[in-house]
Amino acid sequence: MTAGAPATAAGGLPEALLRGLPEALLSAAPGASAVAVGLYRHGQRSFLVRGSTAREDGVPVEPSTRFEAGSLTKTFTALLFAEHAARGDVGHHDPVARHLPPGTRVPVRGTDITLTHLATHTSGLPRLPPGLLRSAPHRLLADPYAGFTRADVLRALSRTRLRARPGTRMRYSNFGVGLLGHALCGAAGGLPYEDLLAARVLRPLGLRDTTATASPPPGAAQVTGYWHGRTRPPFSIPGLPGAGAVRSSARDLLTLTEALSRPGTAAVSGVPSAPLRTALEDVTHPRLVLPRRTSQLALIWNIRPRPDGSDLYHHSGGTRGCTAFAGFCPRRDTALVALANCAPGFGAAFVQQAYEALSDLIRASA
Repeated sequence: MTAGAPATAAGGLPEALLRGLPEALLSAAPGASAVAVGLYRHGQRSFLVRGSTAREDGVPVEPSTRFEAGSLTKTFTALLFAEHAARGDVGHHDPVARHLPPGTRVPVRGTDITLTHLATHTSGLPRLPPGLLRSAPHRLLADPYAGFTRADVLRALSRTRLRARPGTRMRYSNFGVGLLGHALCGAAGGLPYEDLLAARVLRPLGLRDTTATASPPPGAAQVTGYWHGRTRPPFSIPGLPGAGAVRSSARDLLTLTEALSRPGTAAVSGVPSAPLRTALEDVTHPRLVLPRRTSQLALIWNIRPRPDGSDLYHHSGGTRGCTAFAGFCPRRDTALVALANCAPGFGAAFVQQAYEALSDLIRASA
């Protein structure tokens, strides 16, 4: 991999941490040609990037370079949900069936599935829609979601058996959060997810590099993904865009985490609406205490209480070609995001390394 200089000056961040961070993350992302890291602390922002967008014929990575965000998309969907709720377009406890096409059959087990159930992984839905993995076995190693459409998702919902009564058990579900995305689109008159997200969240926050489409904006650079050293086609998830369709950059993800950490005063380049500012606060409110009381869950965001009384919010994502991490600590006014263009896998510790780097940065902020 080609090594590059940090994209910006350290700006008051701990030099000892910055000095070795890109290399540590590179070693934790075997097969990647690119790593991009964004750090924020007490009003100071820094970006550290290494490598190029592809092993061959790539261009140098910048803070604005786009990576597949994978399940970090869910945090955008959660913010879109909170924004809808702040507008009064939906209620937190609306039955999901209210915002799906008429005639859609939604499974019931003792109680209705609500939008908050979907946003806290407590809907009882399985991780994936029934039939998805059988729909195109030849694509499982490349792009397993590519041939599964919105219509397929709604048909699968009608024959789904809930694993638990809604609200009683947490079970991580791409199916559930993807369904939340469809419900929000229904509440907005049927707008496509990518257009609704851009109008309500991305443009108001000034996130210029981020879209829920595979094609980058004009002039934007985007990485090629790698899996076990092999080039991967662009990730596609047409049936569940709210669960994994977003592409973003270190620059935009850091802007997002800063806005979440300081919703009332965050300096963003867009003009957040009043509902969006309310949503930035709402999305971080704890909703569940997870087993053993070692962590909590907000709307999608995981919360890890720290010994000093602060809370560390974090989430990660992965596709067949990229790995992503974002985390922030509001009390310490600190955030870190990290992106690599290789798939997560056994023995790859990129997300854990990024989490530990954020923990170190928070300790240095105390």
